[in-house]
Amino acid sequence: MEHVKKIRVGLLLQGEELELGELVSDARTIYFKYYTSFIKRGLEISPLKLRLNDGVNQATPIPFDGLFGVFADSLPDGWGALLLDRTLTANGIDANNLTPLDRLAYVGNTGMGALVYKPEYEVPNTNATNFELDAMAKASQQILGGTETTTVLDELYQLGGSSGGARPKILVGYNRRTRHLISHTAQLPAGYAHWLIKFSSMYDSRDAAQVEYAYYQMALAAGIDMSESRLFKSRSGVVYFGTKRFDRVGNTRLHLHSAAGMMHDNFRLSNLDYGHLMDCAFTLERDVRAIEKVLRLAAFNAFAHNRDDHSKNFSFLMDAQGKWRFAPAYDLTFSSASHGMQSTMVAGESARPTTKHLLELANYFKLKNGAAIIEQVRAVVNNWTRFADACGVSKQTKGRIAKVLGGLGV
Repeated sequence: MEHVKKIRVGLLLQGEELELGELVSDARTIYFKYYTSFIKRGLEISPLKLRLNDGVNQATPIPFDGLFGVFADSLPDGWGALLLDRTLTANGIDANNLTPLDRLAYVGNTGMGALVYKPEYEVPNTNATNFELDAMAKASQQILGGTETTTVLDELYQLGGSSGGARPKILVGYNRRTRHLISHTAQLPAGYAHWLIKFSSMYDSRDAAQVEYAYYQMALAAGIDMSESRLFKSRSGVVYFGTKRFDRVGNTRLHLHSAAGMMHDNFRLSNLDYGHLMDCAFTLERDVRAIEKVLRLAAFNAFAHNRDDHSKNFSFLMDAQGKWRFAPAYDLTFSSASHGMQSTMVAGESARPTTKHLLELANYFKLKNGAAIIEQVRAVVNNWTRFADACGVSKQTKGRIAKVLGGLGV
């Protein structure tokens, strides 16, 4: 396979594709240069690490293999990366030999957010067809378990190849009025919205979808902004968690930038603190409410034992006018990180963050209502069993989680 040497990058906002700049690879070094026409628009797509300039830019090799974080955000990780590698292998392509630009070429215009990539030559592609949730879930389990190519591998890649995170997931079109699902396309028919549906991993409980839905309801009650979510039931009666994509408004795109990409944080080996996230949010929004949103989320993750709160699980959105805001929360559920601690520290504490550490954050940023926010979130999480009952969580899972939450001593 011939490696991609040059990619033109575009930004799709309000139906208009803005020519952004070019990525060029020379040996193993990647360079980026903004087009003069884009510089004149004054839109800062990555205000901390790749501000507008007329020079040739080069990122460090670490943490994103020579890419700037804003472009690395477009690459699928976890489940999406696995699907891409399996799909390429099935088509006789050595996935281990791919460069970052090769992978961006496969993303093309299908990535999350508003960035699109046009390589100097076309890469192979396939089209997804109709699907059924149970078949997709079964196929995803086969792939996670190491089974060789399945009959729906290409379709799974088209439906979920651009998504991140470890759990299998697919991108779909959903009609709320008719409750009908269709395969994902860039331009959905009238009445359909862009949604994401998750499948369980082999390590999840049978009611993982119900648990995540209960956490969604609990987070809303705690005042946390989240995108509309619901449970989808398959023909066999199996339940899946789904959420409306917040990087799409109808068929219009919003520019999406993860905290990891924004701050060039290696989320797998991170020293990120919620204080860093608060500072970043305020820098972008210039509004104290941005800090409050992060504090509220930090309290929820600490009290509700969501320890997979790494920097890829926080994002920012930019609209066509260049205005930034902290994105709705996502991937909120009962979880334990591989190291057994909060992935993002709370005032320097990750093993057992408590109200004391949350108050330290609030006081450092001079939040007058910090204590009230923390107490509100704690009171809601204390009612976990009520949310679990309302969302169909099994008695066993409900009790197991309640035991952990009750023992946190926060």
